[in-house]
Order: sequence, then structure tokens, then C-alpha cells
Amino acid sequence: MAESTGGAPARAIRVGTSACLLGSQVRFDGGHKRERFLTEGLAPFFEFVSVCPEVESGLSIPRPTLRLVGAEDDPRLVFGESGEEYTPQLRAWAKAKLDALAELDLCGFVLKSDSPSCGMERVKVYNDKGMASKKGRGIFAAALMARFPLLPVEEEGRLNDAKLRETFVESVFAYRRWRDLLEVGLTLPRIVDFHRVHKYLLLAHSPEHYASLGRLVAGAKKLSKGELAESYGRGFMEAMGKNASRGRHYNVLQHMAGYFKDELDAPSREELHQTLDDYRAGLVPLVVPITLIRHHVRVREVGYLRDQVYLAPHPKELMLRNHV
Repeated sequence: MAESTGGAPARAIRVGTSACLLGSQVRFDGGHKRERFLTEGLAPFFEFVSVCPEVESGLSIPRPTLRLVGAEDDPRLVFGESGEEYTPQLRAWAKAKLDALAELDLCGFVLKSDSPSCGMERVKVYNDKGMASKKGRGIFAAALMARFPLLPVEEEGRLNDAKLRETFVESVFAYRRWRDLLEVGLTLPRIVDFHRVHKYLLLAHSPEHYASLGRLVAGAKKLSKGELAESYGRGFMEAMGKNASRGRHYNVLQHMAGYFKDELDAPSREELHQTLDDYRAGLVPLVVPITLIRHHVRVREVGYLRDQVYLAPHPKELMLRNHV
């Protein structure tokens, strides 16, 4: 069998985070916005890299408030009271900071929502009449996402949504596995195996991407390693960024259940299919059918399913599938 590229990541998982979300008192008013899901839920599994664009670029604590003004797609950063511009200073700092972060091999980033420096989306941008539209992106956030387009990025507020939370965390672990594969060296057997063990995870997130990535792998001999890495990596992370719906989860679970149709006795088959139907109806969370399928995989030693990352895409202690 080809060398496995699934399972637990081989290296530490570093995630960048707006410093205020970790409890650092760096806000304009000297406060913080500590996020418990980060500091208590994810801290045992991630190594956080704290970043505060405003303080690290030279501003004081406390400081006048900043806001975005001008064009929504290319706003300027100014102090709210004086109107003095701070865009060049922050952009110059951001360029150097992103160069430094590139050396840290980040696997994700959690940004502070609504911030004119860190906000990922729906940040207020004021026009010349003082009217605001929530269509902007923070100056540092825009630079970060342009520099690292495959990097999973999310805001702390959106992580309160169970589905978005699972998508982000799954994406972070998936990105770490992809980076690990590139680290050991991309070969045809390894990319075939990587695609194989991620089959059901990809199908849960995006069947269309799974199919297109399959075609890419099938024609991999015609591509250089660089072309293959760029194309597969982009498609893989695009797929992981899509929320896995209940319907797609149900379809994946049905496919997996098909491996046991001749292995289980009638009561066990009925129990399995009833559990899947209960999940589809929203009566039980995803962890329930997953646990039952993992039991049958272990007892009957179904190697193909045992290797599927879908059954354990992140540590069970996070309990993310208890809520979707």
C-alpha cells in the first residue's frame, strides 16, 4: 500500500490570531476581546501566533480610533477624529510582518471582526459624505489573504456558528496535512494516496471539487510537480472551505454503510440505517452515526474506510461533531 498521508499531522499546527482575542490588552481603549473558544477550546491543539497590526506598527495604547474611508475595494485607514492617514505605515509594516509569518508555516488565522485593520469582511467604509457601508476589509486582513490565498482564515464572531466552526477547524487540519505532504515531497503515489484517504471528507464538503481533483490526479503524469502542487492545493483548500451540509454528510454515511451490507446481521443493519435516518432528520448529531460506523470499521477491519480522514479529521476532544 502507498505511504499514508492521512491521520494526525506530523508537525505543530501554528495559527495566527489577532492579539486581543487571546486576552492581550492592545485595543484602542486598552482593553481586550478574549475569545474563550480560542484560549480554552483550541489552545491545547494549536500553537497561537499573536499579532496586533496597530500596536506592532507603532501606535500607542490607548490611541485614537481608526476607520476605513474611500473606495470599498481599496480604502484608506485614517484616524477618526483628525482624519490623518495611517495607510502607508500599516501597509509597510504588514509587508514585513507577512514575510516573517511566511517563515512560521501558519495553518490558519483568526481575525478580529469589524476591525479596520483585522476585519475579514463587512467592515465599515465611510464615503466622503460620512455615510458607511459594511463592505470593506481591514488593511492587514486584505494583505494577509492576498499573500496566503490558501490559508484558512476566519473571524472570531463567525466561530460561534457550529457549522462555520467545524469548517474552519477541519480546514486548518487539512492544510497542515497538505503542507506535510509537500514537505516530504510530492510524488505520484503520494498524491494518489492523499486523494484516496480524503475521498469522503471531500465529498462531504464539495462533490464537484472531489471529481475535478480526481481528474487532476488521473492526469498527473502530464504535469510538472509544481503545476500539480499548485492546482491540487488550490482545489483541495477551496473544497475544504465549503461548508459540509447535512445532506452531503448523509450521502457519505450511506456510501460507507454500503461496505457492511453483507457483513452485518439484520438487527445491526437496521440499527445502522436507523441511525443514519435519525441524523438526516436532525434527531442526533453527526458524532452518533460516525461513532457507530467507526465501531463497525474496527470490528470488521475494513481497511479502506479505516484510512479515511473523514472519520477523524480533527481530535475528538474538540467535540465539533457533537453540534452539527
